[in-house]
Amino acid sequence: MKGKRTDRLNSEFRKLIYDVIKNRINSPDITEMFSVTEVDVSPDLKHAKVYVSVYSTSDEKAKKTLDAISKSSPEIRRELARLSSIRYVPELRFYHDGASAYGNKIDKILSGLTYVTSGDDDDDNGDSN
Repeated sequence: MKGKRTDRLNSEFRKLIYDVIKNRINSPDITEMFSVTEVDVSPDLKHAKVYVSVYSTSDEKAKKTLDAISKSSPEIRRELARLSSIRYVPELRFYHDGASAYGNKIDKILSGLTYVTSGDDDDDNGDSN
């Protein structure tokens, strides 16, 4: 079970990591819009999984952006150490968050369904009043 401290760190790191990548990392390969959707710090505070959604029409550009963010991990970690008051900044591992793509797929499926409302059918007993 996670504690309050790790929950606070997850939330704080999510904001800080996004800010660091957006404003302090100067990589020409980070070309697409992205969002840090979740951070999961391990209970021993040694590792953190960082989930990133990259919004792009090109899978190639999205992968290139995520790879560039992953390669910038040591620099991001140094900036986090400088910005935060925590004694030990966990090792960052970046992962693609496919939740938004999955949500879009479900929306597309649901939009193709047709709905029948109760006003379109006769009453259950066969009367049409």
